[in-house]
Amino acid sequence: MASDGVILFDKPAGVTSHDVVASVRRNLGRGVKVGHAGTLDPFATGLLLVLVGRATRVQRWLMALPKVYLADARFGFTSSTGDPEGEIVSTGVVPEGDLSLTVGVIRQRPPAYSAVKVGGRRAYALARAGVEVSLAEREVSVYRFVELWRSESGDRREFEIECSSGTYVRVLIADLGDAYCEQLRRTRIGAFDVADADPDRVLPVRDALSFLPEVRLAPEDARRAGHGVAVAGAVGDETTVRLVDGDGLIALAEPAGGGLLKPVVGFR
Repeated sequence: MASDGVILFDKPAGVTSHDVVASVRRNLGRGVKVGHAGTLDPFATGLLLVLVGRATRVQRWLMALPKVYLADARFGFTSSTGDPEGEIVSTGVVPEGDLSLTVGVIRQRPPAYSAVKVGGRRAYALARAGVEVSLAEREVSVYRFVELWRSESGDRREFEIECSSGTYVRVLIADLGDAYCEQLRRTRIGAFDVADADPDRVLPVRDALSFLPEVRLAPEDARRAGHGVAVAGAVGDETTVRLVDGDGLIALAEPAGGGLLKPVVGFR
C-alpha cells in the first residue's frame, strides 16, 4: 500500500473517526502519519477521508469541501444530543404535510455535544462532565435540502442535505420541530463518493487534489518552487493551485501579489 495519499473509508456505525484512523495506522505500521478530513459522529456512517503520510499536510483544503448526507429524522421526540445516543423524550408532536426546509446561508450554533474545542477540551467531553457549554454561532451554507421519503404516519422522514463544511445536520433536523436525527450517512465529500470507498486503496495526493487548479511549471521554475520560492503564474486573487511538472506534484501555492504564486505546502 502506498504511504502518501487519501483512503476513501466507509465508516460503520458504532466506531469513532479516531478508531478508523488508529486501525489504518496499525495496518500501515509505525512511523506513518495518519489523520482524517472531517469527523463523523459514532452513530453516523459513510464517507471518511483518511489522510496518509504527506496527505495530512492538505487537511484544510479537503475539510473545506461541501458534503452530502442522508438523514433519517424521527418526529415526536427530542434528544439531548440530537441523535440516538442522547436522552430521548417523547413529545408526541408530529408535523403534517410538507415542511419548510431551509436553504441558503444561515447562522447555526454548534450543539453542546460536538467536537468543537473549548479551552483545549472537546465540547462533548465538557457536556458529559456536566459543564454547561454555549458555543458561538457560525455562518454555514445549505445548498440543497430535500425530502426523499416519509412514513405513512409522518413520524419518520428521510432527507438529502448538501451543505458546507462545518454544518451540523443534527441541528438542521432539530430545527424542523420535535425531532432528532435517528440515522445519518455521509455519501459525498466534494467529488469523492462513498460508492468508491476502498480501505485498501490509497488515492495519490495529486489525484486527491484534482479539484484545485493546476499550474504546470518549466524546469527552472519547478526547481525554485521546490525550494519554496515564489514563481510566476497567478490564476486568481484567492485561489490555491497545484504546482506540477513532469515528475508530479511540487507544491500547493497561493497568490502572493505581483502575478506570483508562493508555495505554502511542499511535496519535494
